[in-house]
Amino acid sequence: MPRQLVFELGHRTARGRDDFLVGPSNTTAVALIDAWPAWPGPAVAISGPQGSGKTHLAEVWREMSGAVSIDAAELAGANVPALVAARAIIVEDVATLNDEAERTFFHLLNLVKEEGAFLLMTAREAPARLGIRLPDLASRLKALPHAELGGPDDALLAGVLVKLFDDRQLRVAEPLIAYVASRIERRISVARDVVEALDRASLSGKRPITVPLAAQVLEELNLP
Repeated sequence: MPRQLVFELGHRTARGRDDFLVGPSNTTAVALIDAWPAWPGPAVAISGPQGSGKTHLAEVWREMSGAVSIDAAELAGANVPALVAARAIIVEDVATLNDEAERTFFHLLNLVKEEGAFLLMTAREAPARLGIRLPDLASRLKALPHAELGGPDDALLAGVLVKLFDDRQLRVAEPLIAYVASRIERRISVARDVVEALDRASLSGKRPITVPLAAQVLEELNLP
């Protein structure tokens, strides 16, 4: 039987605070975000591997604070006073920065402090491990209050899978969740990829999402 043609219609991912699942791997980071505006300083950092929930937590804080967001790669040449005028700034995915971006970031941190604004930075690595070359910026980042997100435990991973299916308006049985959770790497990004693949396989083959279908998809993804 020919497979059904699948159109990429997309779906809305829930990003609210109530949609963020809390477990031992992210409790500290969630507590830091929830503590705003009573942060221990004007700027804080959260770090973790891809798909660990950094962007979701940053979006939670954006909704709380009305923050503007800028990718760290776009810092070079950014209008720092305009950013600080928003009173809350998210600098996302801080990694290797060129010299101009490092100087701009240092200026931004200084102005945030002077103006009584707030800044949240996200990165895959802890601030102390970012390899910043500008000594003053490196010192400032190392001193930031910091919370790290780790990989989810079994219960959190199962909850994430349920949420990912729910985001796509898919209802699946508990044994399917347990089957998938026990066979994939404990990374939210992997869970997201698996749910997307299952959704596509279900649509194209006109099949319900069951354990046999999951076994087939995981084998195709080299994740048996």
